[in-house]
Amino acid sequence: MKPTIVVVEDDLDICRLVQHHLEAAGFSVRAYNSGGTVISDAERQRPGMFILDIMVPGRDGLELCRYIRQSPSLSTIPVIFLTAKSGEADRILGLELGADDYIAKPFSPRELVARVKAVLRRFEQPLSAAPVRVGEIEIDPGAMTLSVAGKLVTTTATEFRLLDYFARHVGRVFTRDQLLDSVWRDTSYVTPRSVDVYVRRIREKIEPDPENPRYLKTVRGAGYRFEVPK
Repeated sequence: MKPTIVVVEDDLDICRLVQHHLEAAGFSVRAYNSGGTVISDAERQRPGMFILDIMVPGRDGLELCRYIRQSPSLSTIPVIFLTAKSGEADRILGLELGADDYIAKPFSPRELVARVKAVLRRFEQPLSAAPVRVGEIEIDPGAMTLSVAGKLVTTTATEFRLLDYFARHVGRVFTRDQLLDSVWRDTSYVTPRSVDVYVRRIREKIEPDPENPRYLKTVRGAGYRFEVPK
């Protein structure tokens, strides 16, 4: 069965449109016109994805995304923003909060469904079962856990997959496009700028000083390289 998708959208016409096309594609949908009970309901009955409008009554989409990414039980669930706030700065903010995609209104319902499927395919990609340790970082794909200096660190599934890929290719330089192809798989709707956002988020979680990284280094003019600290 396809996963249940939580849709938070206060425009009833748009909400019905999204729900109709997702259900036609085989998904179950739980729709909300405000952010009030979304989190508590999701913690009781875990969905497979959130689609969030930013400007909704109660908890807005940004606040909901922050809470989802800080929640141990919800943090790995993919999030897509569907919003009229379509500027580049808004999109980057959404990704920095941990969104997996960002769709601007007006939108094509067929494109929305395609992008939902693309994000879900990314999460179906199998990971190596063997844990890997680099310096003080320990990654366990079986449990989807990250430990830094013995402490568990919460990550999104996309952050976890990107970090796992880096850690299994220590010393190699990857361009942004190579990372998109290897980690995101379906790159039709993802830009190289997204890689930069996720690298910044990973550094904040694994580096003692994110501004002077020991593990995840920038290679000017090329991309990124993961190193074992000396």
